[in-house]
Amino acid sequence: MNIAVALKSEISRVSRKEMRAEFQTLKKVTTKLRADNAELKRRLLELEKAIKLLSKAAGSGRARNSTAKEAGAEKSVERFSAKGIAAQRKRLGLSAADMGKLIGVSGATVYLWEKGQTRPRPTQMTGISAVRQMGRRDARSKLDES
Repeated sequence: MNIAVALKSEISRVSRKEMRAEFQTLKKVTTKLRADNAELKRRLLELEKAIKLLSKAAGSGRARNSTAKEAGAEKSVERFSAKGIAAQRKRLGLSAADMGKLIGVSGATVYLWEKGQTRPRPTQMTGISAVRQMGRRDARSKLDES
């Protein structure tokens, strides 16, 4: 009976020793994963704050400029001003409807931009920048083509 008790206690001791080693590695992995999880949560909160700031700034037009600066964008940021659209249209000698055809929008949309009641979408800004590069002859020939 003494041999059975001794053998049983030795087996228990060895198994505890092996289990302790296994648990140590699992504990290290778990600790690392928890630290990574906490870091990801912190980054998520920072990004959510940045999104809130950018969405607030979007109404005033600062969002495009700040995101371009943060991202280190190499291409220039397209600007928009209601007076600039009106001046551009007058410089080219176009009606609002003709200006809208060049950009790809309606004449009413151009009027709303000029009044400052609405702002162009980013996709429309490419059309506006293309019109800025045109002269009177280019604008007329483009309108005659369509």
